[in-house]
Amino acid sequence: MIDGQPLACFQPFIDTATGRIAGVEALGRLRHPDGHLASVGPLFADPRTPAIALRRLDRHIRENALSRLHEAPADWFLSLNMSPRWINRLRPDQSLPSLKQLVRYDVDPRRIVFEITELGGNIQRLADVVARYRQAGARIAIDDFGAGYSQLDRVLALQPDILKLDMRLFQAAALGGPSSDVVKALAQMAEKTGCWIIAEGVETDAQLNFALECGSRYVQGFLFARAEEEFFATEAFVRQFAQLRQRYVQQKLSERGRLMIMRQQLSELMSILQAWAHARAPLSALPQLDAFPWLLRFYQCDRHGTQLTPNLEWRNNGWESDNLYLGHNWSWRPYFYHLLAEGWDERRLTLSNTYRDATTNQYCLTAGQFFDNGERLLLIDIDAVGL
Repeated sequence: MIDGQPLACFQPFIDTATGRIAGVEALGRLRHPDGHLASVGPLFADPRTPAIALRRLDRHIRENALSRLHEAPADWFLSLNMSPRWINRLRPDQSLPSLKQLVRYDVDPRRIVFEITELGGNIQRLADVVARYRQAGARIAIDDFGAGYSQLDRVLALQPDILKLDMRLFQAAALGGPSSDVVKALAQMAEKTGCWIIAEGVETDAQLNFALECGSRYVQGFLFARAEEEFFATEAFVRQFAQLRQRYVQQKLSERGRLMIMRQQLSELMSILQAWAHARAPLSALPQLDAFPWLLRFYQCDRHGTQLTPNLEWRNNGWESDNLYLGHNWSWRPYFYHLLAEGWDERRLTLSNTYRDATTNQYCLTAGQFFDNGERLLLIDIDAVGL
């Protein structure tokens, strides 16, 4: 039994380029006799709720949202959740109820994003329905992207316009660690396939910063607004967003400043280590390098990427030599062939992007510079945590 009056509330999507509201997601609520609004989410998650009641509730909420869209600015889009469980019940030749609703309320399909929720469902049936949505002019989003491997199947089958990052994964990733790398990789994949990214569940400044770092086109979350029955003004969050974005830019500029200082220090360190390498001096002649606390190790390769010397690391108040990687060839690594492409002719110092070292599980950068008439390459691994 569903207790309460169903209606749609609207949570805004903030455009990261302008800070303006670009659209809203319709979220189902039940208004109780005392006026209190409650989410319909628990009903959809409860297996005891009859399927026919859920289908009616879902369509009622969608109709309520569509009937009110004319109150919103004409350039906003409306995101409507679509469950594969309903799609699976449709006959192959059946007209789509959601498209009928658009006609009934005179809504341009180009203003609609159909957001595919939940895992499961028949992929082929889903792809057929999505093709009909797209043919009508609507866009397609996949919700909770990253929540399961099957979502990758959906991306390939449905070729969505928008990917919404799974909220729990996104919030965990904003704290750093391995999940951060996963989400950034997902965001890069989305960019390469032409999808826009939406980061939902943005509740803190740090989460917004991470969303911007992932290249999110839109952000959504309590940092700006909860779902409300009335529409917000388009410019409601422009000032707030501009301030937060400026803080993010200042933070990135500060990081860049630290990196520029490190580059200067690296040039000094390169000179010290190359002089020692040129002299073919013993390990005992290598000075203690307290001025460079971020130094993890250094080693030499030939111009083809084969490691010529042991890894040398400062440990226990002394230099230690690790022969494990002698003879290994690193030319396949991105930072190395970048060095070959960018540093060979000019012999200039080059610096890799940050990466996670598979052996030590540390975040690193690798600096490199050719010397000895371009026959040898000195490589320095740097602890990137400070950056």
